[in-house]
Parts: sequence; C-alpha cells; structure tokens
Amino acid sequence: MKAFVTGGGGFLGGRMAQLLVERGDEVVSYSRGDYPALAAAGVRCVSGDIADEPSLRAAMRGSDTVFHVAAKAGVWGPAREYEHTNVEGTRAVIAAARANNCARIVFTSSPSVCFDGRDHVNASNDLPHAQAFLCDYPRTKAAAERLILEANDTTLATCALRPHLVFGPGDPHLLPRLLRRARAGRLRIVGDGANQVSLTYIDNAAWAHLDAADRLEIGAAHAGQAYFVNQREPVRLWSWIGSVLAALRIEEPKRSLSARRAYVAGAACEVVWKLAGKSSEPPLTRFVAAQLASTHTYDLGPACRAFGYVERVSLDEATRRTIAHFSAAGAR
Repeated sequence: MKAFVTGGGGFLGGRMAQLLVERGDEVVSYSRGDYPALAAAGVRCVSGDIADEPSLRAAMRGSDTVFHVAAKAGVWGPAREYEHTNVEGTRAVIAAARANNCARIVFTSSPSVCFDGRDHVNASNDLPHAQAFLCDYPRTKAAAERLILEANDTTLATCALRPHLVFGPGDPHLLPRLLRRARAGRLRIVGDGANQVSLTYIDNAAWAHLDAADRLEIGAAHAGQAYFVNQREPVRLWSWIGSVLAALRIEEPKRSLSARRAYVAGAACEVVWKLAGKSSEPPLTRFVAAQLASTHTYDLGPACRAFGYVERVSLDEATRRTIAHFSAAGAR
C-alpha cells in the first residue's frame, strides 16, 4: 500500500502512520507542522494547509490509499475555522484523491455526528445524524462525513469510521484534561454517575482504519458506509475514571452536578465567553455537559462483519498500559 495520511502528526494519525510503516507500507504524512519522530520512523512528511488542494495534489502523487484523519477538534472556537479544516479540507482531499486516481479514502469521523443529547445504547451504524448540534465540531464533521460517503462511486471507494473517545499512551486530550481538573480539585461527577460509554484504545482505533482500507474496493460491503469503532466492552464512565485516578494516586471526585444543572451552567458559560470575546475554551459547555451525563455505547458488530475488524487490545490491557504511561509521565 502507498498510504497518504492527513493529520499524521496527531495522536491517531501518527499511530496509524507508525503501524503502516511497521508492516512495510510506504507512507506520506500531510500535517501543519514538522514531526521529526515520524520522519525518523520512515514516514515522508509534508507540511501544508489541509484545504490547499494544489499542495495536497502534489503531496499525494503516487499514493493509492488516503487516510483522512486531519480535523479541527474541540468544542470551542470560530465557526469559520471548523468549516475551513473539516469541510473545505475534506472537499480538497477528495478532489486531490480523484486527480491522483487514488483507489480509496478511509475517513476518520466521530460518533458526535449522531449525538443529539439523548442516551444511545448499543447503537448501530444506521443511527442517523443529529438534526441539531451543540457545537461546530460535530456539525462540521457530519458535513464532512456526508461529503466522503457521497464521493463513493465507480472510480473511488470511500468509507468512514467513528472511533469513540480514543485514549492510550500519548493521549494529548482526553485523559490529560481529566487529570488536570482532578489534581486541581475541579472535577465533578456530571449526572447520576451510572452512565455507560464506549471507549477506543489508540491501537485499536488505528488498526480499524487499516483493516477497513485493506478490504475497501469498489462495491465492497463497507464502501459508502460509516461504522462505529470502540472496545467491545463499554465502561461505567465515572467508575472507570475513578479507577484510573485511584491507580495514579489522584483523589477521585466526590461532588456531583445534576445533568440539568450542568447543562444550564454550560449554556451560561458559553454566553459569558461569547460576550467577553474569549478565545479560550469555557470550563463547561452544553455539549460537554450532555456527553458526560449520558450513555453512549455502540455496536461493534457491523465493523467486524463488513471489513473483518478485530480488537487487538482488550479493555483491561488498554487501561493498564494507559495507567502505566501516565504514571511514568507523572514521575518525570
């Protein structure tokens, strides 16, 4: 495979690039900055704007498979930045892939494209997109996912994967944020603490993309489709967080905030931040409040049946590796 990875400098894109190199594939990473560790591993690194189609076209030349991972994530920021990266960037990736006669695109989407604030229990890949969104990230990711799936035709095979809450060694987002708040005594249990969620270990998320690409061709069962990717076993979110904190010798949160009060507080924070013109992320938003209080678990069966996905790392082992990493990082 001659793979082209957008966002190869990120958490998930970087792990995918590493796995591709390790199994003998040629890899080009297209990201915003320079990543010496990737280059040292044998990845050809190109810097550029994801929405710059001519640059993408030149960097993609000779590739047959595109892993489109690059995105503007987060729950706060100017809408134009989300549109530029997630929507315009995806249009440019598709156009560049067609210009280079690439055979396939595997797109990294998100379960948040379907999140409507309600509980989703063992939801399957036929769950529809939400009708309204609480922030620009899921709104623009939903638009990007539609572009990718609509691009599937007789000359280009496409599919989308929706890994949920990716975690593991090197995680720069999910766990570090929780750990910082817990250490500062500012972490609160949102809701009744009984909600279950599906998590995705970084290696499993990366391998799912490779599995999907290996079997993706015109007319494949998963061509033109979107699939949830996660651990087979869901967790009770706040119990899992508590077990990680306990293992790292950080005090577990004792105080709680009802789902309704958290949502109202998030809405108030958003108003204050907008009126003040602050660029920093508010301490709470409606989207985060709803996510922390609700159940969102997903059925892995469709991904296993459609493209043979196999979970490489169990939840217990994934949690152990993650705790070991953050324990060592804390010691330093």
